[in-house]
Amino acid sequence: MKWTDTLDIAIALAEKHPDIDPKTIRFTDLFNWVRDLDGFNDDAKHCGEKILEAIQMAWIDEVS
Repeated sequence: MKWTDTLDIAIALAEKHPDIDPKTIRFTDLFNWVRDLDGFNDDAKHCGEKILEAIQMAWIDEVS
């Protein structure tokens, strides 16, 4: 996965962290959790606030 695979990342995060409300997550935690996902292999330099926002929104949609 790459940073731009927001839906795939959101699904993986929802499965790995089912008890977390994605509305309350800090971007620093989100950044680290994405990097720790199995199959994630993108450069940290390719991530910015807009990407993290998109991942968070996709995660919110996934669990709603």
